[in-house]
Amino acid sequence: MSHGPLKLFTGSAHPALAREIAESLGQPLGAARLHRFPDSEVSFQIDENIRGADVFIVQPTSSPVDQNLVELCIMIDAFRRSSASRITAVVPYYGYARQDRKDKPRVPISAKLVANLLSAAGTNRVLTMDLHKAQIQGFFDIPVDHLFAAPVIIEHLAKLNMGPVTMVSPDAGGAERARAYAKRLDADLAIVDKRRSEDGTAEVMNVVGDVRGRVCVLADDIIDTAGTIQKAAQALIDNGAARVVASAVHGVLSGPALQRIESAPIDKLIVTNTIPLPVEKAACGKIVVLSVARLLAQAIRSIHEETSVSKLFV
Repeated sequence: MSHGPLKLFTGSAHPALAREIAESLGQPLGAARLHRFPDSEVSFQIDENIRGADVFIVQPTSSPVDQNLVELCIMIDAFRRSSASRITAVVPYYGYARQDRKDKPRVPISAKLVANLLSAAGTNRVLTMDLHKAQIQGFFDIPVDHLFAAPVIIEHLAKLNMGPVTMVSPDAGGAERARAYAKRLDADLAIVDKRRSEDGTAEVMNVVGDVRGRVCVLADDIIDTAGTIQKAAQALIDNGAARVVASAVHGVLSGPALQRIESAPIDKLIVTNTIPLPVEKAACGKIVVLSVARLLAQAIRSIHEETSVSKLFV
């Protein structure tokens, strides 16, 4: 089934990533105007004919999360009302993913609510990357293409020639990710056993695995305030690790994150550009930013041409 010509548009959340994707696809970004009224309401207008087009909208729902999410929904509505053949929301970072179940009484399941909002706005499918929990795909009644940044991060780690490496999960929940990285890098595996207190801070308890004299690579999906990574890195050093490198797909880096990374015994922090990094954070000498634009562009091309996306997982 043909969905018409491929058209790529961007919101205001991460235009730099959208431009990289467009360059990789070999085509210009779609023409549109997005601005805000004095009371901060979104005004959006498409400046080209998209009737019958296969539209892809690049908009991570990163900070300010609510603003970027509403902006995405308004853009989707505009394309739906302009008779686009198919609308794909390209959401490299899916906000509210951490609230994916009722783990306490009388709390929302916000990840499901966001899925409902995107569907109600008129989204036909979603392309996202490294969801906090893979089962969030099941919250959608439309197709979800769930990419992983692992090939990009693993390729970079392999080039560092760090010697004997142990991949470390900063908590039990991330063990599967660390194990997958370890397998690809022919590395050992360790897990930091932690307990989270009532106020959300992390208290490191034990390092499970032999890390003495080894280069340890902490692998996580999200680094927010960097409390977990800071304490996990210190625990590894206390247990005899020679060096610690940290990696995460989504560098949220809010609040005291930058100060914690600077003070932590971490040689470098590797993140991807699923979220735009402010200038002051990008200037941190420890932070290395890898681009996932080519990976997203390949997925967009495959979706448009109705070919397999799973080839990108290897």
